[in-house]
Amino acid sequence: MNLSEKIFDLASKYETYTSTNLSKLIQHKSLSSCEKEVASLIKNMMEDANFDEVRIDGLGNVIGRIGNGKKIIAIDGHIDTVDLGNIDQWDFDPLGGEIKDGYVQGRGSVDQTGGPAAFITAGKILKELGLTNDVTIYFVASVMEEDCDGLCWKYIVEEDKIKPDYVIVTEPTNLNIYRGHRGRMEIEVSFYGLSAHGSAPERGKNAIYMASKAALEIEKLNERLISEEFLGKGSVTISEIVSKSPSLCAVSDFCKFHLDRRLTKGEDKNLALNQIEEIVSGMNAKVELLNYKEKAYTGLKYGMEKYYPTWVIEENHHVIQNGVKTYRELFGESPVVDKWTFSTNGVVINGIYDIPVIGFGPGNEVMAHAPNEKVPIEHLVKASAFYAYYCSII
Repeated sequence: MNLSEKIFDLASKYETYTSTNLSKLIQHKSLSSCEKEVASLIKNMMEDANFDEVRIDGLGNVIGRIGNGKKIIAIDGHIDTVDLGNIDQWDFDPLGGEIKDGYVQGRGSVDQTGGPAAFITAGKILKELGLTNDVTIYFVASVMEEDCDGLCWKYIVEEDKIKPDYVIVTEPTNLNIYRGHRGRMEIEVSFYGLSAHGSAPERGKNAIYMASKAALEIEKLNERLISEEFLGKGSVTISEIVSKSPSLCAVSDFCKFHLDRRLTKGEDKNLALNQIEEIVSGMNAKVELLNYKEKAYTGLKYGMEKYYPTWVIEENHHVIQNGVKTYRELFGESPVVDKWTFSTNGVVINGIYDIPVIGFGPGNEVMAHAPNEKVPIEHLVKASAFYAYYCSII
């Protein structure tokens, strides 16, 4: 039996182990900055799997290590989830973690604790077989991704001083290989008017009218944004608008809206900000790139600007081709190589630090943030095998 067969055999053998671990994780609600219980569980799981070292860093990321070689690989999966949403839209308990009909059910099963559950099993397999190549593997159960993509990796690189040669991001890919996605940024535009009595609006300057004129131009801007062959088109939309006035019988003296801007290849924050500045030129308005700074469950306050750069790895890059080889040798067929539609920790890992990233994860991304979220157990098994074999041959 060759190495790929041994690894897949063990991944299949540990099917119940993997799905049961994921079930346990789902049963603990784990919103951003509230991941403490799940982090503690994952730490225990890594220790029980005989990892060489397991620790929780200052931000709350759980970092397990196997090996002590020159080549450094990290496998990343975030352990925070979005909230449950309308409970009436679920056909099962979103925090039940029920294992049924070939699936593990519940919030986070796809986005994104399925990835960490699979990579813990991969670590168990590697410890059982023994690493034969000169590598160090970090298994990173990261925090606060849903609120601020990549913040966890800013901390890992800058504070933990871990900068891998390659990273596998385990966000859901439906077992395809992903090599990039559009970037994004959060922009706030504030408009400052002049209040007057509602019976004589001509005496004032209505901030809502200013914002409305700008909003119509932003709608037009979205239509003319550039497109790129692989990543597709950039986009911009207003996701929130609020206003103030001294009373409901007065002209509004303040209005602001929040922009969700998605950036394709060739677009960056300066371009995006300048486009909005041009639209509001001549208005009494301020355009701001927002910042994130919140307290982690550890009590540490940490942040970054809300600019998440676009990133793409070329298909012929060896980090991608090693994934293609891994897939073929494990599963006997060629993988689909594609991209995510949403944003991941890759925005910082590759977008800022230029560390090569490959995406491979269990579950279909259409289930992310949706009711009735569930992941096929088959995906968990194949992901476990993929992570273990990838690290064994790179």
